[in-house]
Amino acid sequence: MLFNSIQFLVFLPTVFALYWFAFRSPLRLQNLLVVAASYLFYGWWDWRFLGLILISTCVDYLVGLRMQHAPRKIARLLLITSLSVNLGLLGFFKYWNFFIDSWISAWGSLGVTIHPATLQIILPVGISFYTFQTLSYTIDIYRRKVEPTRDFVAFAAFVAFFPQLVAGPIERATNLLPQFLKSRQFSYSEAVEGARQILWGLFKKIVIADQLAIHVDAIFANYDSLPSSVLILGTIFFAFQIYCDFSGYSDIAIGTAKLFGFRLMVNFRYPYFSRNIAEFWRRWHISLSTWFRDYVYIPLGGSRVSTARALRNVLIVFTVSGFWHGANWTFIVWGLLHALYFVPLLLANANRRYLDDAAAGKLLPSIREFAGITLTFAVTCLAWVFFRSQSLTQAFEYIQLIFTGGSAGESGIAEHLPALLLVIVFTVFEWVYRHKEFPISRLAYPRWGRYAVYLSLAYVTIICSKRAAEFIYFQF
Repeated sequence: MLFNSIQFLVFLPTVFALYWFAFRSPLRLQNLLVVAASYLFYGWWDWRFLGLILISTCVDYLVGLRMQHAPRKIARLLLITSLSVNLGLLGFFKYWNFFIDSWISAWGSLGVTIHPATLQIILPVGISFYTFQTLSYTIDIYRRKVEPTRDFVAFAAFVAFFPQLVAGPIERATNLLPQFLKSRQFSYSEAVEGARQILWGLFKKIVIADQLAIHVDAIFANYDSLPSSVLILGTIFFAFQIYCDFSGYSDIAIGTAKLFGFRLMVNFRYPYFSRNIAEFWRRWHISLSTWFRDYVYIPLGGSRVSTARALRNVLIVFTVSGFWHGANWTFIVWGLLHALYFVPLLLANANRRYLDDAAAGKLLPSIREFAGITLTFAVTCLAWVFFRSQSLTQAFEYIQLIFTGGSAGESGIAEHLPALLLVIVFTVFEWVYRHKEFPISRLAYPRWGRYAVYLSLAYVTIICSKRAAEFIYFQF
């Protein structure tokens, strides 16, 4: 079920009413409603894959209980069981065809033709997200950071919580699970704030991301016949398309959770105002970057090891991050590029330089900050070309055409100017309100001014919502 669909428009208020009025007590009954609603939400796409969520839930629930008082050796075996089951399901459904195709291509480059009977495996929506979420539970129990719960319904609700089930944020058991174990009281102010965040998320998705997608698709489909100016616009448009699409989903998820009395972690903090690539990764898809930091990078030794090992750790984390995003070499190269961007900062011990907002307390950034923001955005856009391209060949050709002038002839840039103006206005609006969790959060306007903003955003969103387009990160 899509957030931007008629079905969800009916589903959300129905569950909301049942949750706060019919199932308000006892707590276990309320959690049971969350589980049922979450399974309906996910099963709307394909009910057959509900079994995968149930398998992960049951395995990690039982592993967590058994691990609590087990000797360290047994606990390690139980953790390996959890990792094997969850990563095994993820690997099979997401990467089986990739490895088979890569194997065929490798032999084909040597002149050997292989004709295997491969399976046409459908990628279950959200499997990368809920797999990492449930793994954090067993890993944290093994590390003695969290106590296992005996409440199976609460744990099932934690794993399948519908607002963030499909595309995050990837929650930790230390944050979300305790919220299912204590009674929740309705807060009018939180519900209103949640509704504002949902509106902002829908606006970003429908008005900005979906409109930019039209231009991005046209440019990338005809890149070999366009001038470099249009190709550059294509990369900028895709940068904002994927940002507004993914952060829009996160806003809707976080806002929806607020309606039900839950607090999810912030997943984006205005990443395109970052002054270097390390700051970008502290602001982009925060739930994933911190997951890799805590469960991969730090266990490998992080940066508190020799320089060679620290560089190895960075390479591993960004490569795995790229591979997490998709079974295609384009994503791996995208991850490697970010590793290369990160290396100079690590060597100069500058990866923790910017921990505050750009131009904090000021209207405009300094020349140095502006230069850092511009450079960081430029190299990020360069990497986005690989993320958006269907193949490495297309990505390299696209970049080559950018730097060699592209195709001769009419520029065709005029037809993209309205989209560029939309991007500029959106960027200015975000910059002005960059100190907020999201720009329209508790606007300091008179009441009539606030409602004018909300109604305007709602009106434009409705006008632009001709079809319910899927979110980009559903494919991951």
